[in-house]
Amino acid sequence: MQGSLMLDIGGTYLTAEDRHLLRQPQVCGVILFARNIEHPGQVRELCRAIREVRNDLLIAVDQEGGRVQRLRQGFVALPAMGLLQTAGNPEQVARECGWLMAWEVLAMGIDFSFAPVLDLDYGRSAVIGLRSFGGDVDTVNTLAGAFLQGMQAAGMPAVGKHFPGHGWVTADSHVAIPVDERSLADIQQADLIPFKHLQHALAGLMPAHVIYPQVDTAPAGFSKVWLQDILRQQLNYPGVLFSDDLSMAGAHVAGDAAQRLLAALNAGCNVGLICNDRGAAEQALSALQAENIAPCADLSAMYGRYISQHDFQQHPRWQSARHILKTLTSNG
Repeated sequence: MQGSLMLDIGGTYLTAEDRHLLRQPQVCGVILFARNIEHPGQVRELCRAIREVRNDLLIAVDQEGGRVQRLRQGFVALPAMGLLQTAGNPEQVARECGWLMAWEVLAMGIDFSFAPVLDLDYGRSAVIGLRSFGGDVDTVNTLAGAFLQGMQAAGMPAVGKHFPGHGWVTADSHVAIPVDERSLADIQQADLIPFKHLQHALAGLMPAHVIYPQVDTAPAGFSKVWLQDILRQQLNYPGVLFSDDLSMAGAHVAGDAAQRLLAALNAGCNVGLICNDRGAAEQALSALQAENIAPCADLSAMYGRYISQHDFQQHPRWQSARHILKTLTSNG
């Protein structure tokens, strides 16, 4: 078994403790949060410092748009994806939104955003809601597909989430353990379709902390049935699998932090995320080292295309995309 750990840092610069952790070969990268971000110049300097520790580290962020947007001051306010349907030309707007998001993130030295959300919005899940591109398969396929085209044009790898679909459950997996009682056939005929249809454009996937008891008793991110039998074998998906944050309540069914990380890797994840809990991250790292688990061999698909131009807002497409997005407000 191979597997790596992605973790976070506490502030806007690296501490000596951060540097020590990032030097460990089992750590593959850093995810940035709002607390790590002040303005574009500071973010670039932080990313430079991270790569100075190890130039092979991945740097990620959640920059979906709407309420899930970590880069704010000095960046375009992106609309929630559920609002794109209201645009005059939603497919064009989705494409430009994907490009602009990726361009701004890449210009900071960040490799990728954990985007897009491919969950269907059934009007049941408060945690998904307008983060979804829409409530039906065709809308999600079309608009998420256009968003992915924009990301690819900018040079950013994409991570689809939350496989096989988080939109049906009402509970929030950040604070509870959601259970989706539907049959595999029901899920395959709806929620699974965007993941299958768009998988060729997804360098990575993130499974949901949701239990689908008619398929398996474990949450999808800890389930060999979902990750190996269905995703790898039936769908033939070859990309990188990132666990959702293993500090979330929906992951606690697997035990302590070390047990959660090992369970995710054993089920088929390549990278485990542990966020907002340094003690848990250290415990999980110690478990990887104690078990002599080799770091994930190839994460090269997740490196973003470097943008050397510091004045990223002067690019003609940035100006055009910003103009197109001005008509949409971000209330998601």
